[in-house]
Amino acid sequence: MTPTPAIPTPASSPPALTIAVIGDVHHHWDAVDTEILVHLGVDLALFVGDIGNEAVDLVGTIAALPLPKAVILGNHDAWYTMTDWGQKDRPYDPHQEDWVQDQLDHLGESHVGYGCLNLPAFNLSVVGSRPFSWGGPQWRDQTFYGDRFGVHSFTESTDRIVQAAQAATGDRLILIGHCGPTGLGDQPEDPCGKDWNPIGGDQGDPDFAAAIAHLQRQGASIPLVAFGHMHHYLRHTKAQLRRSIVTNAHTGTLYLNAARAPRIQTRQGRTCHHFALVTLTETQVQQARHVWVTDTLEVWDADS
Repeated sequence: MTPTPAIPTPASSPPALTIAVIGDVHHHWDAVDTEILVHLGVDLALFVGDIGNEAVDLVGTIAALPLPKAVILGNHDAWYTMTDWGQKDRPYDPHQEDWVQDQLDHLGESHVGYGCLNLPAFNLSVVGSRPFSWGGPQWRDQTFYGDRFGVHSFTESTDRIVQAAQAATGDRLILIGHCGPTGLGDQPEDPCGKDWNPIGGDQGDPDFAAAIAHLQRQGASIPLVAFGHMHHYLRHTKAQLRRSIVTNAHTGTLYLNAARAPRIQTRQGRTCHHFALVTLTETQVQQARHVWVTDTLEVWDADS
């Protein structure tokens, strides 16, 4: 008897990933947050900066989280180093200690500013934009970036981001920055819009935008770009919130501003922790939403 040929079984698609994007922490992080990440079944946590004002111990706590994570540090994470007013209040002797470097040492390869973290189990790589960014169209902090990163301009910064992406081994790239890229709008309610006087203007990072465009021209698949810095609650009005999610119709890339400060609040008499949750399929973001999670692990949808 001639054996019946086996019917090929279609290759199953990789399971969707659950990604938590944690916006500007500003010292608001505690042990319950770790419980929440486990409860939500998070596969990957992305921290987009401003953990605190050079909060070395807290950064160490986040570095020790028992799950895959990528971090980019923000302007507050160099608060006592980058600003004149911060230097006046610096609680340590810079000739004896370097809290910026201490944070980077804690994070190791988890810090992806100007770097790349490959996650082969997910066929995914996370690439970081310029760390410690303040956003906006002017190149600032020349000494800081020159001394620490050998970068002296937006053009050199774009080159560093693109260079970091060349080390990616995953078929999909997630890009994270503290500040988002330019090009998402110049109205005060836009994801990187300037909402203080004078009202309006794009406060995104031009080097980040240029790097994304370059990588997409090279054919890179970038389903998600995540960032923070510009808080969800607006300064100039209480009538609405900042627009936090934008999808590019041509590339399919979803841009997510995850900053909501304070991210731990009392709501309806309950202590709640904010997370932005992203469901990533093989090729695209299937869902992105903001949630509040209570200390008893109840999940509430947040206004988006």
